[in-house]
Amino acid sequence: MGAELGFYQNKRVLITGHTGFKGAWLSELLLSAGAEVTGYALPAEEDGLFGRLGLEGRMHSVEGDVRDLDRLRRVFRDSRPQVVFHLAAQPLVRASYRDPVGTYSTNVMGAVHLLECVRGCSSVASVVHVTTDKVYQASAQGCREEDPLDGADPYSNSKSCAELVTGAYVRSFLGERGVAVSTARAGNVIGGGDMAEDRILPDCVRAVLRGEDVPVRNPRSVRPYQHVLEALSAYLLIGQAQWGDPGLAGAYNVGPAPGDCLTTGALAELFCRCWGEGARWTVSPDGGPAEADHLRLDCGRIAARLGWTPRWDAGAAVERTVSWTKAVLSGQDAAAVTRGQIQDYFCGK
Repeated sequence: MGAELGFYQNKRVLITGHTGFKGAWLSELLLSAGAEVTGYALPAEEDGLFGRLGLEGRMHSVEGDVRDLDRLRRVFRDSRPQVVFHLAAQPLVRASYRDPVGTYSTNVMGAVHLLECVRGCSSVASVVHVTTDKVYQASAQGCREEDPLDGADPYSNSKSCAELVTGAYVRSFLGERGVAVSTARAGNVIGGGDMAEDRILPDCVRAVLRGEDVPVRNPRSVRPYQHVLEALSAYLLIGQAQWGDPGLAGAYNVGPAPGDCLTTGALAELFCRCWGEGARWTVSPDGGPAEADHLRLDCGRIAARLGWTPRWDAGAAVERTVSWTKAVLSGQDAAAVTRGQIQDYFCGK
């Protein structure tokens, strides 16, 4: 498979948030690469992707909250990680309006705790802190890494704050020790096994399985949609590159090619075409809290510095999500389907 996987063979890797959607895919990737994987996260959701992939019996999985500094320190002490991927977060805009305090405590203090544990762990050489494209003020032109960090809603703002925390720890403690730390600002990811509330593709799947039209709240909003393997391949490449050259550490946007920044309506239309069976979508505004109309990323930095570019366009991302879902619903083994898509992605199909 790709060089960004081969590097991780026999590496000790810690993932926070490994029981979530992206964390489960990342765990599967790293296990496929031969890494020694430890995960730290809240308990997995019943019938979620983590359980479907059978990951608990294949890695060292520790239940815990990133707000519990003492417990997180013990995990670092016991696992002695060399590479750390920090994915644990409260990841939803709408949930952040309902619980801003919980969102800030998880996303900001969780980052503080993670970085404090890195500061006290001499084995760590490379850290990738996953944030979001929403750390920026919304822009239809394409946000760049040097643009102001000023997320508007509690979720987005908490991630902006977490970026500032990371920069302060690098300048105050970690840089002088030679620990390479990057933040990865990814766009909206889609893929098989995501069943989170208030996300467009999971909402699509739930609707068609109920025999209903797909409800789309904001069909004209533009988002940088990409398959989950796109984002994860970038995280893995960042972790590898900065291990070899700490000068490559920094902030990186991770998103699709400019032409794949679609409206939500266009994404729903792609889904309905791929799903077939008469699937349709309809505009269904629900009066929820405001979200940005346009979010685009300029990903020139990661292309220029690390040579990373997307491999699957939006159509391929939706097709893979639908095929994964239908395969698993038909009774195929989720882990085998997931590994098949990993093979396809990294072997260039």
